[in-house]
Amino acid sequence: MVQESNVVEIQARVNDVDISEPAPVRMHAADFLRQRCGATGVHIGCEQGVCGMCTIMVNGEAVKSCLMLAVQLDECEVRTVESLAHGNELNELQRAFREHHGLQCGFCTPGFLMLATHLKQSGRRYSMAQLRDEVSGVMCRCTGYEGPVRAIAHYLGEQIVSQS
Repeated sequence: MVQESNVVEIQARVNDVDISEPAPVRMHAADFLRQRCGATGVHIGCEQGVCGMCTIMVNGEAVKSCLMLAVQLDECEVRTVESLAHGNELNELQRAFREHHGLQCGFCTPGFLMLATHLKQSGRRYSMAQLRDEVSGVMCRCTGYEGPVRAIAHYLGEQIVSQS
């Protein structure tokens, strides 16, 4: 049982919804988002920041939520994979993953989608080699990375400067 003094109220904007939820001071952000905010698309893999499956966006930056504490989300704008689709309609990135066979089992997909969302919003231009390097931060055991890389390259469009 957590003592009252070890619980803090987290106020944040999660997927365009203002939330105010209590959390133990040692609760990880990934667990907070899944358990308190219902963002079950935040997948937990390694819990060491290696696999990238828990990637979310905090104040516009892609971060691995297993390496953060829930208290670090206080007063932040948080986006999870649940923010991408509009109802039952997939967004452009999700459609690219479907069209380019960017997923198999799907466990790593939320990490790829959130990383790609960050890459697009950064406005930076990438060579294919740089893109492959960027996506290597999300571990996938099923696809061999070709499908996700093609999907993300399609999504980034003019931000891809060379096919090398």
